[in-house]
Amino acid sequence: MNLFPIEAGNFKLDGGAMFGVVPKSIWSRTNHADANNMIDIAARCLLIENGDRLTLIDTGTGNKQSDKFFGYYFPWGDHSLEASFKKHGFHKDDITDVFLTHLHFDHCGGAIQWNKDKTGYEPAFKNATFWSNQSHWDWATKPNRREKASFLSENMLPMEESGQLKFVADPSSDYSEAKELDFGIFYADGHTEKQMIPHINYKGKTIVFMADLLPTAGHLPLPFIMGYDTRPLLTLSEKEKFLNMAADNNYYLFLEHDAHNPIITVKHTDRGVRLNECFTIDELFN
Repeated sequence: MNLFPIEAGNFKLDGGAMFGVVPKSIWSRTNHADANNMIDIAARCLLIENGDRLTLIDTGTGNKQSDKFFGYYFPWGDHSLEASFKKHGFHKDDITDVFLTHLHFDHCGGAIQWNKDKTGYEPAFKNATFWSNQSHWDWATKPNRREKASFLSENMLPMEESGQLKFVADPSSDYSEAKELDFGIFYADGHTEKQMIPHINYKGKTIVFMADLLPTAGHLPLPFIMGYDTRPLLTLSEKEKFLNMAADNNYYLFLEHDAHNPIITVKHTDRGVRLNECFTIDELFN
């Protein structure tokens, strides 16, 4: 098995929204804000090469939305899915599976693109199976008003219309093995219904793709919860359970949204679970 980081593009989000009730005087110690109160955010996806299978976890925002749309999120840097695939010797057509932790636009937007004539949409990965779960799909395609702006129909319905959409089996607990994909999944409902957090066994280590359960290293303290979460008190208990497991088992946490700390480990302290070590991609994957 080989793992490759796929940098889908950087953007910015409001620091207050990213840290909920935590004051800026505290969260800005770890996540610097610019003059507009925006903090750096990555869309760092993960490609798993396992035999003949190439599985991409999440896809970033894509590039099909309007300039007005992207104007809210201040894109920066020169990363893209295509350039990142090329860097590692792959092409989008090589991808066999696209696993979507959840269907907010910054996680699944790159899965769908304009068709050649720009008259409609089509899957960006023509040879891939798209993976979600039934509970989250139902939640996302019939969105509540709070999340409606994050669940965009053009990012989701073309997967179903193409016939390339499949669902992992419904879990019987908050952790289950996805036999369809050869990795484990921790299910978390605080951010959105049935967000999926993959656990990958790699060279004797457990790599956990954190999605929005832990957006950045600065979110490690339990009360540091995004204003975007639909059920923040549930996130609190899910984070506590997961972070204790991560510290107990020395998980390596792959941070999708931390622009400056790609991979971290955590440890128990008298203040709760806190940062242990930070790793570059090369230190862990090469």
